[in-house]
Amino acid sequence: MNNMFILVWSAGFTRSADKFVKCHPELRKKFAAILRDLEHDPFQPHLKYQRLGGNLNGIKAVSITYSDRITLTIVVYEQEIILLDLGSHDELYR
Repeated sequence: MNNMFILVWSAGFTRSADKFVKCHPELRKKFAAILRDLEHDPFQPHLKYQRLGGNLNGIKAVSITYSDRITLTIVVYEQEIILLDLGSHDELYR
């Protein structure tokens, strides 16, 4: 039985991810490792989720670096993780 989660890339996340890896090639491996960790077990403590509020209430963020984040929602029942956006703290929380 496969207990892995399915990563669902929104169109916005796909665009942001392409831009992110072009602008930050040095973070490509770290970004890929975070995606693998989310797929295998999104509840690993080292992912250090941040629950967002305001317009982003119900959405969580995972840090890639101090200033770069992935925003996502986790649908546990369906074993899905919906990847919403990727960018700097200021870009995502505007």
